[in-house]
Amino acid sequence: MNKAGGGGVAGSGGGGSGPTAAAAAAAAQKQKALMQRVETDIGNIVDNFSHLVNVSRVNEPAVRNSQEAFMAEMRAARMVQAADSLLRLVSELKQTAIFAGFASLNDHVDQRTSQFDQQAENTDRLLARIGDDAAAALKELESHYYSSSQRSLGF
Repeated sequence: MNKAGGGGVAGSGGGGSGPTAAAAAAAAQKQKALMQRVETDIGNIVDNFSHLVNVSRVNEPAVRNSQEAFMAEMRAARMVQAADSLLRLVSELKQTAIFAGFASLNDHVDQRTSQFDQQAENTDRLLARIGDDAAAALKELESHYYSSSQRSLGF
């Protein structure tokens, strides 16, 4: 069973959603590898079946029949192996389809979490700067008020 590559391909939306370029390249490479496995397994099944049919004719000599029987068993075993490989491939594709959505969703959640953390830091810095500016302005206003003639009039 081929376990190469990362997650599957999720739908690409706009504005930073969807897989990154590296994940998309890994998904494309995995798809190519899976298609090669499918072609190889189907080719093996067809080739072994045609050999099985060719070997299955009946001949007179007993030795030749036993050799052909052995060849038939070998080709049948290879067909079973190729069919089993295809079944494992189908199972892997199902798992990939199921878990690829979770993987891309988790990646998207992680990405959005880091964006929100960065936005929270920026907001904290902005609020601190606004607080400092307000404190400086208030200090300046107090200084101006206490040194003004309005204070002495009692307003």
